[in-house]
This record gives sequence, structure tokens and C-alpha cells, in this order.
Amino acid sequence: MPRFQLYLLCCAAAAASLSTLSAGEVPTCSGIVPMSYRSDNISIADFGGVGDGKTLNTKAFEEAIYRIQHTKRRGGGGTLLYIPAGEYLTESFNLTSHMTLYLATGAVIKATQETSNWPLVAPLPSYGRGRELPGGRYTSFIHADGVHDVIITGENGTIDGQGDVWWNMWKQRTLQYTRPGLVEFMNSHDIIISNVTFKNSPFWNIHPVYCSNVVVRYVTILAPHNSPNTDGVDPDSSSNVCIEDSYISTGDDLVAVKSGWDQYGIAFNRPSTDITIRRITGSSRFAGIAVGSETSGGNINLYNMGVGIHIKTNTGRGGYIRNITVSNVYMEDVRTGIRIAGDVGGHPDGNFNPTALPAVEGLTLDGIWGQRIGQPGLIRGLKDAPFMRVCLSNVNLHVVRRKSGKNNNTLLTWKCSDVSGGSFLVSPSPCSELASSNGATGSCSDHFRNL
Repeated sequence: MPRFQLYLLCCAAAAASLSTLSAGEVPTCSGIVPMSYRSDNISIADFGGVGDGKTLNTKAFEEAIYRIQHTKRRGGGGTLLYIPAGEYLTESFNLTSHMTLYLATGAVIKATQETSNWPLVAPLPSYGRGRELPGGRYTSFIHADGVHDVIITGENGTIDGQGDVWWNMWKQRTLQYTRPGLVEFMNSHDIIISNVTFKNSPFWNIHPVYCSNVVVRYVTILAPHNSPNTDGVDPDSSSNVCIEDSYISTGDDLVAVKSGWDQYGIAFNRPSTDITIRRITGSSRFAGIAVGSETSGGNINLYNMGVGIHIKTNTGRGGYIRNITVSNVYMEDVRTGIRIAGDVGGHPDGNFNPTALPAVEGLTLDGIWGQRIGQPGLIRGLKDAPFMRVCLSNVNLHVVRRKSGKNNNTLLTWKCSDVSGGSFLVSPSPCSELASSNGATGSCSDHFRNL
């Protein structure tokens, strides 16, 4: 069920914060979670950890984290678990509260490719089943449930999911359950993930679900463009999430805001709210910023993408996608610049309610620039639930001729249906449903007056 009410760069709250910046300062949302400095430091080597890339270090990680969990804290502070240079092969493990997982330069935490004993966990209640298959799901490589005050950081060390064995099972249809993600936080708050490289996740990379106060900053996320469903960062039924200053190149959406699935998401009833995405650079065959299917952002650079900005939903989702602002986006070599669609994604089972229609309204796209774009925009609402107040301004997408059916030299234009809104300074000219010769009138008038 997609339910989003996000306020980012162009909203009042962000504008107020910008006014306090001195010249040359870069705006940041990272202050939502203060950095914790640990009074206690331990090393994985203290627990028998061996970074030779061959020794299985599961016991070392479990014992180190058990020690953190049961340490009496005099005056607080928590514990830093130091991972020195080396390759530390391990099975999946769980984090605990009041800890920092710190990866030194050259440190690699590497997932085992032995999948037969990989632990199972229950499906997320807002999904009702595994995302790929009925039943449970394999736990994420690094997992945490019900924790707070947790930091994953370091000197750009690496967390490597070695996901190719899982990708092959997916392609060969031999999976028994939904693949594991790389890092998942559930029911948690006050989380910082920074200065780490994440690579080759079996499934989604960073997945905060039912969380609040989460910062993802200065990370690199890498997976081959043909790796299935390796989304970069997926805030899911979460609030107060800051995603900034990162490079993401994966096999699926760079950032995808989620909120459950059909009737299960409707029943769980936890929206994603107050999510900030800015200064993200990356490439993918899918979307740069995606909202739905299961934000608003600014200063985004997208290269070699399938879709630049993708807001997606479907019948059966219910809920709402509203008050989303996307600003200051640059894209190059993108198949479709802007796609807002009401016919995307499948259903968990046959029990979804086809009359549960999502309400999509108040979408503002401002300052979107693109070079070598195949189709500028495709906006397709629902006949019985048209998309409302879709406002485009300062959008300049340089379209190039692309193959289309039997015609190999077609200049594609905007296509729209079941949508209303307005436009101001948009090139090429948008579809008639959004054409606006007078920015002072219509459903987008308040936005246009503030330009």
C-alpha cells in the first residue's frame, strides 16, 4: 500500500533550514541523528576473528556482539566493534543497540555463499508473505530488530554480500524463499550508516523498515546492472529518513520508497513520511528515485537510467501518495525522464481488493534537466482515481530520436491520461492535460506563484 507524505528540499521546513546556512555551507538533514562516541572499543580479532577470506568468522561476530549486548555501561556510550584490514568471511549476524560497527581501510565483511543453512525469518506483516515467494524469507546478511543507537561506519571498508549465487538461483527459479537483503533494520530508531561500501547484495541493499530517525550518508552501493532487484536504499514504512551524498550503481532502483503491499499494507497502516534524498549520483537500468509499488529529492545526478523519476502504484494498493517534491535533478542517457503510473507492480495473492484505489495528488517536479532523453514523460493515472495536482516547472529535457516499433527515427513526446495539473517553462511542451499558459491559475497556482 503506497502511503507517502514527504517534504524535502522545496518544502517550508527545508526552506527554513536553508535560511540559517552561512555562505558556502551545504545543507544536510543528517542532524536528525546525533553521532554517538563510544567509551569502549573492542576488535573482532579479540574474539578470534581471522581476515584471510577463508576462515568462517560467524562465532567471532556473535561473541563480540554478545559481549556488547551484555556490557554494563557506566554513564552510557556503548561499544565500538573494530574490523581491521582483511577479508572476514561470515554467515549472517545480528546487531544490538548502543554499538558501532567500524570497518577500517581494507576491511571486508564478506557473506558466505553456503546458502543451505541460511536462517529464515517471518514475512514482514505489511507484505503478508515473502516479496518473491509465499512463506517466510531469508534473513538479511546483517540484521537488527528492535534496536536503537546503532552506527555502521568506518574508513570506507566494504560489506560484500557475494550475491551472485542468489542471483543465479533467482534466474534458475530454484529459490525456496525470498532472497536475503544485505542490511536490514526493523522496528528500530536512531541509526547511522556512513562511509562504507556495500556491494553485491543478494536482494535489496539497505532496508530500514518500520524505523524512524535513519541517516544514510557518504556510502557507495554497487551491484552489476543485470543483478535482479538489488535496490540501493529502500526506506519502508519509515519516517525521518535522510539519504545524502552517496553514489549508487545497481541492478534496480537507486532509492525506492515503500510502504507495504496491497491489503497487508492497508491493514498494517504505517506510511513512509518525511524522507529527504539529495546529492545522489548513480546509474541503473531502472529508476533513479522511485516512490510506490510496494520522495521528494534534490540535487540528484542520474546516468544511463531506464527511468529518471518514477512514481508508481496500482489498483489494490489503496492509501495515498501525496505532497511530494522533486527538485534539482540532472539526468543523461535516460530512456524515460519522468514516469508517473498507476499500473505498475504485481499483487501478493488473489485476495487483494481491486476497488482499493490509491489517491495520488500534490506532486511537484521543479528544476529537472536532461540530455539524450528517449521520452520526456509518461503520466498514466487511473480512470476511477485520476492523479491530481501534478505540477511541472523549469523542466528541460533534450529528447533524441529513438527506435519505436517499426520506425527507427521517432522523436517521442509526452503521453498522459487521467491526470490534471499544470506546467510552467517545460520543454518539450507537455501533454494537454498539463499544459498551462497562465501560471497564476489552476490547481498548481500556489506553486507557480512561489517560483
